[in-house]
Amino acid sequence: MTSETAPRIIGTATALPDNYVGQEQLTSRLRELWEKRYSDLRRFDKIQGALGITGRHLALPIEEYIPLDTFAKTNDAWLRVAPKIGTVAAELALERAGLKPREVDHLFFVTVTGIAVPSIDTRVISALGMRKEIKRTPIFGLGCVAGAAGTARAADYIRAYPSEVAMLLSVELCSLTLQREDLSIANIIASGLFGDGAAAMLIGGNARAATGPQVIATRSLVFPNTEEILGWEIVDSGFKIVLSSKLTDLVRANILDEVDSFLATQQIDRLHIRHWIAHTGGPKVLETLEGALALPEAALARSWRSLQSVGNLSSASVMFILDELLEDHAAAPGDYGLIIGMGPGFSVELVLLKW
Repeated sequence: MTSETAPRIIGTATALPDNYVGQEQLTSRLRELWEKRYSDLRRFDKIQGALGITGRHLALPIEEYIPLDTFAKTNDAWLRVAPKIGTVAAELALERAGLKPREVDHLFFVTVTGIAVPSIDTRVISALGMRKEIKRTPIFGLGCVAGAAGTARAADYIRAYPSEVAMLLSVELCSLTLQREDLSIANIIASGLFGDGAAAMLIGGNARAATGPQVIATRSLVFPNTEEILGWEIVDSGFKIVLSSKLTDLVRANILDEVDSFLATQQIDRLHIRHWIAHTGGPKVLETLEGALALPEAALARSWRSLQSVGNLSSASVMFILDELLEDHAAAPGDYGLIIGMGPGFSVELVLLKW
């Protein structure tokens, strides 16, 4: 497929819950929760401080988390909040694209922080007044990689149906997955790292818009026998984080070759990439990407800023970074951008954009 017929991102938007809490206050609350049972509070403080996050937006006011002592209660909270914040992001993306809700032909919905049947996208469809013939693809389980993977799958759909419009919607309410009885280092890290938010993206054929980045190529990668690196363990109290210290080693050992071989299929190399849209997995993950890819200084500045200001938003993270890039009008015609998503599996998704 030539660039003239490639799918195009024609609108993006993000939404955050109103309940913003500074990182110091959140850390203090977590310290109170665990101080009687956690033997090394100095290590707790060091871990939290090393994340470099200034604050996060929460699905609920902080006081309302206290009664959420079962998976049923946290998931009910997710069911209440997720459709509202998802609808806000979707409505704004439509407005920016100059589209009406009934013009969306296919809705891809990604999340890994709550369960609903029917899935949350049905509530968004009703709230926005989308037509009943809309096609749906709800995706659960891709975790942090789902923003990039969802972009790729929506682009695949538009390649098959270039006259149609696809929407990708991500809603992640990570705060509702907190495991208060889990004193593992993985949970201590996760409690200080992940935030809540939603993001939406519209993708159409070139007939829909003359501007906006085109999805030139994509690549999906799943590394064998890496299921224990990252993900959820489903326990009585809900989603328990699986986060191995081997994650950065795996990224460091593989990402350079994978990125270079992918770009080579398009007859370009890393020097051609003007805009790096990397998932905000955490400080160590971003540092590993910078080193392994030999990126120029400030190449991941938007990822670092996003991590600092709102935390890791799981699948929504790369969509937040791309939205900021588009809203700033920072890309010029002919620029290349590369979305890098990473998630459970261990999986990587690469999406090449061209303005």
